[in-house]
Amino acid sequence: MWDNEQLKGLAKDVGVVLGIVAVFLIFCYAVFGLWTPMYVVSSGSMEPNMNVGDIVFVKSVDRTDIVTWQEAENMSDPRIKFKNPGDVILYRPYGSNQRVPIIHRAMYYVEAGEEMWPGGPTAPHAGYITKGDNAQTNTFLDQQTSIMPQTPVKEEWIIGVSQFKIPYIGKIRLLFSK
Repeated sequence: MWDNEQLKGLAKDVGVVLGIVAVFLIFCYAVFGLWTPMYVVSSGSMEPNMNVGDIVFVKSVDRTDIVTWQEAENMSDPRIKFKNPGDVILYRPYGSNQRVPIIHRAMYYVEAGEEMWPGGPTAPHAGYITKGDNAQTNTFLDQQTSIMPQTPVKEEWIIGVSQFKIPYIGKIRLLFSK
């Protein structure tokens, strides 16, 4: 059985851990605008710039502007993120919390009624056309595949913009999700 001193020690340890977690969450929200700004890359669609198991830190879309590949290429000082022009965004397909978020590059923005790609269908609404960086597995835009068929990514579906990554440390998390 536990005596009073052991229980006090355990309560103190638990309190310290909860305090550290609370400070970390508050820090994350202050810096990134999200309570949980870390996401684990779970597919190879962004290789070689992001690998399976990388932890990516994401800043809330409310706290940053999205620069597309197309915009970055036309800038005098282009925004290079993860070795390519433009921002990598994290979005929920169709805004659904039931679907796994996708982390792909914002290629360009289209308005409703514009062609989504040369000779392609017109956009049903305004949004971003996206694509993974992996040249072998992502030869088409997300909107040309089953990821987001003929549907641009609406701004309200975007969780945030990728800021930096910590390589491979998320592999531990992936082991528990399978």
